[in-house]
Formats: sequence, C-alpha cells, structure tokens
Amino acid sequence: MRKILLPVFLITFSSSFLFSQDIAVKLKKALAKFESDSQLSHASIGFLVIDAKTGKTIVEKNPEIGLAPASCQKVLTAASAYELLGSDYKFKTEFRYDGTIADSVLKGNLYIIGKGDPSFASWRYTLSTPQTIAKELVDALHHAGVSKIIGQIISVNTGFDSQNIPDGWIWEDIGNYYGAGIGSLVWNENQFDLILKPGKNQGDSVKIIGTKPEYHFQLINELKTGAKESGDNAYMYFSPGVEYGYLRGTIPCCVDSFAISASVTDGEEFARDQIISILNSNHFFVDATAIKSGSSSKYNYSSNLIFTKISPSLDSLTYWFLKKSINLYGEAYLKSIALEKGGFASTTKGVDIVQDFWEHRGIERSSISIMDGSGLSPQNRITPRALVQILQYAKTRPWYNGFYNGLPEINGIHMKSGSIEGARSYTGYIKNNNGIEYTFAIIVNNFSGNASTVVRKMWVLLDTMK
Repeated sequence: MRKILLPVFLITFSSSFLFSQDIAVKLKKALAKFESDSQLSHASIGFLVIDAKTGKTIVEKNPEIGLAPASCQKVLTAASAYELLGSDYKFKTEFRYDGTIADSVLKGNLYIIGKGDPSFASWRYTLSTPQTIAKELVDALHHAGVSKIIGQIISVNTGFDSQNIPDGWIWEDIGNYYGAGIGSLVWNENQFDLILKPGKNQGDSVKIIGTKPEYHFQLINELKTGAKESGDNAYMYFSPGVEYGYLRGTIPCCVDSFAISASVTDGEEFARDQIISILNSNHFFVDATAIKSGSSSKYNYSSNLIFTKISPSLDSLTYWFLKKSINLYGEAYLKSIALEKGGFASTTKGVDIVQDFWEHRGIERSSISIMDGSGLSPQNRITPRALVQILQYAKTRPWYNGFYNGLPEINGIHMKSGSIEGARSYTGYIKNNNGIEYTFAIIVNNFSGNASTVVRKMWVLLDTMK
C-alpha cells in the first residue's frame, strides 16, 4: 500500500511546489510591470504575498517600509479589539437620576452616562435606532413613576479625555461625516444630513433647507451650484470646539433638493439635545437650561438606575466597521481598549496598548506607527509585513470567522481597501482555483494621476494570484 501512496504524495507535493514557483514568477513579472508604470514613477510601493498555510514568502517589495495604509489599518484595530475586548464585548449607556420622585414628578437631574458606544442611536441596528431608544427610555421613566422632570439633563463624561478628534486628522476631513470624532456619548454616528436647494444655473448660491436629525449649528454658506449631474463636491469645514463652520464646494443643479452628510462638532452635546427633544415630545417638560456635560465625580448618580442601553456585540459591530469602513468605530475601539485596559479613554493610551500587544506577539513596535484607530490620518505608518502578520494571526483565533466575514469582497477577493489622498491599499486573503490560499498586503503612496486608474492596475497585479 505504501508503494502506491508514496508516488501519489510525491506527485501532489511536486505539483504544489511547481505551481507555487509558477505563481512567484508570474507575480514578479506583474510587479515589475506595475512598478514601471508612469503613474508610479515617484511612488513608494510596499507589497508582500505569502502562502497562508506554510508562511513561505511568494513575492515581496519593501515589506519592511512603513507606509500610510489608510483604511487597511482597520484590520489592525479590529484584530486588536477582538483580542483585547473580546468578540462578545458590549458597550453600555446608562440613564440615572438624583433627587426624588413624588406624584410622578422627578425633582432632580437625569444623567446620561456613556462609554463611547458607536452604535448608540445608529440606523444600522434595529435594536439601537433613535426610535427604539426613545421608546425604551420613555417606557423606563414611566415604569419608574416619572411623567415630569424638574431638573436638568446632564451628559456625564466617564473617564474619557476631552479630545474627540485624534491628532493628525486634517481640516478637510473633520467636518465631513467620515471625520466624526468620538467621546463618551454618540448619536446617529455623530453625523447629520444637510438638506440643500441648489440654484437653477451653474454658479448660483445654494440654500440650506434644514437638517436631519435637527441640529443647531452656525454655518457660513459659501456653497455654489455646479453643473448638472456633477455630484457631491460639497465639504463642511470646522475647527474642534468652535460652534460655527464653513460650507464650501458645489452640488449639482437641476434637482429639487440635495442632501450631504456632515459630522457634528460635539457628539455629547448632540446626543443630549436629541434626548431632550425626545423627552419634550413626550410631554416630560424638561427644563431648557440643560448643561453641557461634566465629570462623573461631580454628580450623585450612582444609586438610581433607570435604564441601561446595551449595544450589539463587538463581533456584530466589526462586520460594519470592516464592510463599510466606518472611521468612528475604529476610534471608539481604540478608546475602549484604553478605558478597559488602562482606566482612561484616550487615543494615545489606546495606541500604546495596541503597540504593546502586537510587540509581545512578534511584530516590531516601530512597524506600527499610528495616530488613530481608523487610518484616516495621513501620518499613520504600517509595514506590509505587519499587516500580513496580523492577518495570519487572525486565522489562528476563535473570532476569525467573524473577522473574515467582515472583509468586503472587492474584485472577487476578500480584502480591506484603503484610500486617502495620495494613498491606496489592499490587504486580505485570496484562494486560487487550485485551492492554495495567499495572505497579502499592498500599499501605494505618492502616485500621480487618477486614483481609480491606479486601483485598476493594483487589481490586475492581484489577479495574478487567482
């Protein structure tokens, strides 16, 4: 029997070995062509492909050079959160009160104690929508015997730093929906829609019709009407802590209305105002002098719990984090890691804990030089090797299936993409027609010309592995 099996084994091994050699040759040829492209004359390219099963390097180009990974950094943050928080981790937001309840009247303050739940009042989850939270809060107050509140609505900062936006984010990003910052309390992913009415002709002024949800914010409107079907080229600019911003760019003409999404300047204040609106609409007659926020040590809230809102599990959140590349979630994860493991929620503390974690698992600290959890900062630097090592590590963990299912399928490949100005990246897994799986990362910085053209050329390179 062994005389029959040995040749079969040798044939199988030889075939696999020869195919691996063939892929390496093809990849090197495709990489050489990619590098010689005129769009990449002054670009920095990092590329690493390994056999996912054996760990053997198939091809590499600058795998140890730190480059701006853009949203491919989210695989680092997701894997870190799975390990340091756990796939079943859930955020909690508490509603508490002080004072007394008599004759259905609460004479005291209502406290909202958040821990940075990015899904709180998000439209993505049936059990966390604004409508669901409104009903649960109103029901809980009625159950506690409260139908009127004489007091204030106070959002309490629970060990979070005052810096909602990480260092390294640029002014062009932070006013737009994908640049929303994170504090202890979130509502609607800290974004709102601006409803606009363009003029009839190109160059006409644009009117602001309203916001959804309601949001009071002073805007200096410099927006103009663009050409028909020219798309959304509108941007909101503001500085952190400032209660006004600038609306610039263009929206297309020849439509009745046009909506753009922007970030709020203060997520805690935004959430508190939405909760006040809910209570007012349900006839709780909330005092309009609600204060902004405060340190938890200043308020007597610990003994009177009204209602706790629990988020979906981290595994569920990560599906959207990776699939839709939601920057807010990355920043929430990083601060939660800092809060749970270091006792204080700050981005810098979260970065330090994440770097320590991976350093103890064989990834050099200097290969993960990051400013945030999402990859939005152009100052982030990660090596292709570090990304591949993290992906390989993920394959050994019990949470791998959730992680893998969150990776988008792009060009027929399960991979995370990344894009910021001057940078495009991909990292993930690809299994070819012969059943051989590869783990890879490719980062391109400082290319010239059209970004979508560079992306298509990157896909052609990756297609070599199929």
